[in-house]
Amino acid sequence: MKMRRHHYQQDEEVGIDLTPMLDVVFIMLIFFIVTSSFVKESGVEIQRPQADTASARDKGNILIAVTAEGEVWIDKQVVDVRSVRAHVERLRLRLDRPDGAVLVQADRDARTGLVVQVMDQARQAGVADVALAAGTGVP
Repeated sequence: MKMRRHHYQQDEEVGIDLTPMLDVVFIMLIFFIVTSSFVKESGVEIQRPQADTASARDKGNILIAVTAEGEVWIDKQVVDVRSVRAHVERLRLRLDRPDGAVLVQADRDARTGLVVQVMDQARQAGVADVALAAGTGVP
């Protein structure tokens, strides 16, 4: 009796499955996006006054800049000093951090009265931690 050899052709080609590698890449991408910290800016460049006793602290969640020309900048736009409270309340809700801080970055030539008004508006918005930014005296 004669035996026949059957050769079966494979319909599928042998290849490398890239699905697990893509899963790992996407998980790493999500990890880096979640753990990265973004630099927050008020929207305008100011010259902070120098102070020898200034101490470094964590950045505020909401940055407000007061320029020498009397402009108030929040979230990269010029706002009226009377609307600072509303803007801070809106940003606190958007950031979902009710215990967040406000950092006022006043130019060294800014009017003191305007800076005090801005800080007062931030406190009226319910922020307990309002700080004034200063540069260190050490270069």
